[in-house]
Amino acid sequence: MDIDVLIVGAGPTGLMLANQLGRRGIRVMIIDRHSGPAQQTRAMAVHARTLEIYAKLGIAERALALGRRGNGANMWATGKRMARIPLGDIGKTVSPFPFVLMLGQDDNERILGERLNQQNISIQWNTELIALAQMADGVYATLKLPDGSHSKICAAYVAGCDGAHSAVREFCEIKFPGAPYEHVFFVADTEATGNMVPDELNVYLWRDGFHLFFPMVGNNRWRVIGILPKWLRNKEDVSFGELSPDIQREAGVDLTFKACSWFSTYRIAHRAAEKFRDKRCFLLGDAAHIHSPMGGQGMNTGLQDAYNLAWKLALVVKGQASESLLDSYEAERLPVAQRLLKTTDRAFTMLVSDHWLAGIFRTRILANIAAFAMTFEWTKRLAFQTISQIGIHYRQSPLSQTLTSQPPNAPKAGDRFPWLQLKFQSNGPVEDLFQKMDDTRYNLIVIGQPVPADLGQLNDLIFIHVIPDGTYNMQELARVGVSAPAFYLMRPDGYIGLVGNHLTISMLEAYLSNTGIHF
Repeated sequence: MDIDVLIVGAGPTGLMLANQLGRRGIRVMIIDRHSGPAQQTRAMAVHARTLEIYAKLGIAERALALGRRGNGANMWATGKRMARIPLGDIGKTVSPFPFVLMLGQDDNERILGERLNQQNISIQWNTELIALAQMADGVYATLKLPDGSHSKICAAYVAGCDGAHSAVREFCEIKFPGAPYEHVFFVADTEATGNMVPDELNVYLWRDGFHLFFPMVGNNRWRVIGILPKWLRNKEDVSFGELSPDIQREAGVDLTFKACSWFSTYRIAHRAAEKFRDKRCFLLGDAAHIHSPMGGQGMNTGLQDAYNLAWKLALVVKGQASESLLDSYEAERLPVAQRLLKTTDRAFTMLVSDHWLAGIFRTRILANIAAFAMTFEWTKRLAFQTISQIGIHYRQSPLSQTLTSQPPNAPKAGDRFPWLQLKFQSNGPVEDLFQKMDDTRYNLIVIGQPVPADLGQLNDLIFIHVIPDGTYNMQELARVGVSAPAFYLMRPDGYIGLVGNHLTISMLEAYLSNTGIHF
């Protein structure tokens, strides 16, 4: 076997997978048919759950330094601000990153690439996958090298992170049903002044569509995304100068564009692969699912595909888990993609419909509904959980098991374990639970009971956190519905695998054995 995992595609998803596998000691090769990283990209939003993953990778601070925090989202219609989603206020007890970070895909790729270089893993640019054959002992790949010659390698597994026109998906003959949208999108990097709320996302709804204003690093810099008006949709070589009067008319007379450094138009589609795994090959990111840019979910979803698959692949490659563990990747991530596809497609269809009733709904009804919804705490929390992707769960996964009944509001098997500030020593300081957890191992949280005396072979697999009794800890746990006695076994990616009340070693061993883990 030449390598453990061949990663095809060096966009954000492929880079995340390479980083996660590399730090777990897996031999990876990452190739890309392009000559280098993307220079100009459309993806802009990095959400809280992604930043939590970046923190474990050691790159969150770098991302924060390069990006711009968006503490809220504002909805405008008929020249008036109709609603605001206060992300910073809602999320301050939910995540260490209660905001949307405005950071372009190119900068995300740069940060992930820098981290990969620190692991002495190089991207093979100008290298294309031209043939693929799966055998019982591995995947045989033929690569076209920069000088035009061909090379054959054997990998234990192949990860297709190669975008909407994925070669891996084509070679595996996996169908990619869906359809393109009729509308033409545009993206523009501008210097502009107007009624936009600084450092926040501004959404302008108008009779024929919408515009999104993302704050960028720099003075009065905004990335503007939207759909072309009807009169420009079939025109070749549209310029920003032709488009800008329409944006100004809809956004308000105060809007002034002083400069535009980049402008592009593009079309998108909504598609999801029929399956995310074919034997030893996997699909991730845009190779597996593409959808409208509503909510800025696409890049983040691909990054979480990679985080989900990486720890499972690492355990299997090292011989610490059975092949059956890899089945859970599709079981968990395909429903996420399908849900996202449905919700973004519905939202997009509603926002771009040309019917006159849809125009009235956008500008006079939708904004009022949103304003009314934001008066309720539960809708605010739901909005943050949805936008941030913290609300994603795997409760139906074969890896999620509950041994005893739990309080209704307690974290459930398959949920991301809540972010907590706890005392890990009775008289010690308050510490961040997420910083304490080791995402290269399982994490066991034990509450209101001692840890069994000898975990034996489980010691190398599981990192244990015993939460001492005390008023502060009990109040913090109660805030998220946790009561003693309880224990939570977290998978390496931070999702709850096993939950129960009174802990025994046999419970842990049975769970791990049933999910394919060797110990």
